[in-house]
Amino acid sequence: MHRNLVKSALLAGAALTVLAACGGGGGGTAGEGADGATKRAVPAPARKAVPAVDGLPGMPPVLDPKDLYAADRPGKLSPVVKDFPPRVYVPNTESDTVSVIDPRTYEVVETIHVGRQPQHVVPSWDMKTLWVNNDRGNTLTPIDPRTGKAGKEVPVHDPYNLYFTPDGKYAVVMASLDRELVFRDAHTMKRVKTEPVSCYGVNHADFSPDGRYFIVSCEFSGELLKVDTQRMEVVGQQKLPFEGAMPQDVKISPDGKRFYVADMMADGMWIVDGDTFGKPGFLPTGKGCHGLYISRDSREMYISNRGEGTVSVFDFHENALTKKWRLPHGGSPDMGGVSADGKVLWLSGRYNAEVYAIDTRTGEQLARIKVGRGPHGLAVYPQPGRYSLGHTGIFR
Repeated sequence: MHRNLVKSALLAGAALTVLAACGGGGGGTAGEGADGATKRAVPAPARKAVPAVDGLPGMPPVLDPKDLYAADRPGKLSPVVKDFPPRVYVPNTESDTVSVIDPRTYEVVETIHVGRQPQHVVPSWDMKTLWVNNDRGNTLTPIDPRTGKAGKEVPVHDPYNLYFTPDGKYAVVMASLDRELVFRDAHTMKRVKTEPVSCYGVNHADFSPDGRYFIVSCEFSGELLKVDTQRMEVVGQQKLPFEGAMPQDVKISPDGKRFYVADMMADGMWIVDGDTFGKPGFLPTGKGCHGLYISRDSREMYISNRGEGTVSVFDFHENALTKKWRLPHGGSPDMGGVSADGKVLWLSGRYNAEVYAIDTRTGEQLARIKVGRGPHGLAVYPQPGRYSLGHTGIFR
């Protein structure tokens, strides 16, 4: 009962908190639209001229300071990946396998046996390799996306998730149970530096526009970290203002002004100014808010609500939720990615041993595909972009 009262108080004050985090003058109230979407009329701040970004040394230059995802337009494949066959790679945590789906036929064309408890399939910074994170197996399995074949496992302890620094030098292992951020050579995976953390359950992250810091979610202690990329050190830490908070996916806005953090227990997104790392705002989206994915035109963000079988759509220009799509017969939409042409959102069904293909124009379910048990961080590959920052595919 106490938990419900705390949650109700938080959501009731969400409009004021969002305003504090996002700027702007007046605001509206939350409500249920005719299309079933929860809306929040919060005006976005006025746009100002954005100077060139002084990026992390060695990082590719930012193409458009007003749109960090400018390299991710439909079909804009790098020469490195343009000849890779389109596939969807699904790690099945309870089956210790990766199901490989042909997105043109919606059929599983191969099953790859990997280490114990694969959590995510992660594109390398140079986009030449897909790394399967075998968390309890303490290994990474490389997959060649040109052939779809797995290579020799690489010993890496507690690789729950994996990211890459924007300069391409280091892999950052989210060692969730070890309570560590482990910086490793991006190619050999040799340990370079270990940064112990006091929070519990480091799992997801995203980088600032200049690449000089990144924000990390701590799932089991309800905290966020700010990490200096060059120093490889935690420089900020805060507890989320919700009893039992369980932050998941992290994604930066196209203009680089805000970080959005999915929270599966608060049932919505936290909105954080990464530079100031001040008190976050909050926007309710749906039960079990979990994964965050940017559309190919950088206008929208797809939000998977695992606890209610829905996907909410957030419009960056309107600064509001505009649609909510419901999966027929329910489901547990979790992690995934957007097709190279931007027309299909792929999500794993964590508790249903299935994968969903969703039309990004209509929200219609295109396919429901049976895979192994416990499907989690699936990767759609190849995708547009110049380099990968990790997870299931954060491309810049």
